[in-house]
Amino acid sequence: MKDKKTKALSEREMMEDGLNSQKQATAAYNTGAGECANAQLRSTFISILADEHELGAKIFDAMSQRGWYQPQEAEDSQIVSVKQKFTNN
Repeated sequence: MKDKKTKALSEREMMEDGLNSQKQATAAYNTGAGECANAQLRSTFISILADEHELGAKIFDAMSQRGWYQPQEAEDSQIVSVKQKFTNN
């Protein structure tokens, strides 16, 4: 068996992976909360979902501070357009 050389992930790659994992986790917990017939279990899902969102926000903030995640800011006209789309059926 040949030795395989592995490359260590950079801090940025680890944070990107962490943020992507948080996005997947929140999607899963959101689905669980939305489709749960048991009120107590739904409440648990919602509590975990909030925790996962907080963790994702911390990762996002750390990446943003390092300049690794810079989403484009929406222009005022774009914000108005989206608001109108969802308030005027």
